[in-house]
Amino acid sequence: MRDEQGIGGSVPRLSNRRQPPTVRLRRLAAELRRLRQQAGLSQDDVAEKTNVNSVTLYRIETAKTKPQLRTLIALLDAYGVTGTERADLVALQKEAKQRGWLHGLEADLPDKYSTYIGLEAEARKAINYESLFIPGLLQTEDYARAVVRGVLPTATEAEVESFVTARMQRQGLLENETPLRLWAIIDQAALCRKVGSQAVMRDQLAHLIQQAQRPHVTVQVIPFTAGAHPGMPGSFIVLKFDTGDLDVIHIDSMAGDLFLEKETDIQRYNQICEHLCAIALSPADTVALIASMREDR
Repeated sequence: MRDEQGIGGSVPRLSNRRQPPTVRLRRLAAELRRLRQQAGLSQDDVAEKTNVNSVTLYRIETAKTKPQLRTLIALLDAYGVTGTERADLVALQKEAKQRGWLHGLEADLPDKYSTYIGLEAEARKAINYESLFIPGLLQTEDYARAVVRGVLPTATEAEVESFVTARMQRQGLLENETPLRLWAIIDQAALCRKVGSQAVMRDQLAHLIQQAQRPHVTVQVIPFTAGAHPGMPGSFIVLKFDTGDLDVIHIDSMAGDLFLEKETDIQRYNQICEHLCAIALSPADTVALIASMREDR
């Protein structure tokens, strides 16, 4: 695997660096920024209404500082936030310093991914290991729709389309002027499983080959011949940031979205990534395998 600032290497100790924001603090910051914009208020407008100065508000909205409870209440009053939404944000403020988070499935479908999507948009690089699916950022629309329908058989058509739309919009990160750097490691099982029709799978494999040619996208397949490997327990994503913040590990589980932020977890998953890349086919051999599998369909 190419050296990408310590994939599998040591992680600097927090004693020598600024304490990075937790996932909860990032989520709180994003929600407060969204609520202000939804209310049609500038930061200066908010300063006038609440006596929270614009510098403090900027730091709160960029997760550089945790708002005091009285400051949060003043902001929520200014934005007209009440009921369950208000209670949830107050709970986030109280728990903002806690690392690690299981974000459960009780949220509305379009909102379920909001925490992850916000983190992904801030990341400079994502390492995505998948054992059963093509990575979301590399899925075609038809494949994504078939995945959602299969995984969520009770979802309404509107809910299915919300998921698919969110996934397609996420792929815009690969089209930016400074695109997200994606390293996708895929177990061969994901390529063999027919999701949707044969035509859907042929198109998906062709799309995967096309995406693998991009300079900021690396695709490696772990062949069946590799035998047992550390990725077999399940899929995960490692998000890496330019801001000096520690990585965040995201696991999409049956219970909900799990975020890991402890140094020991980050080191463990980076080491797993290093091992998976070492046993996977090279990018060139990966493309050859995918092309061969497409021809056989």
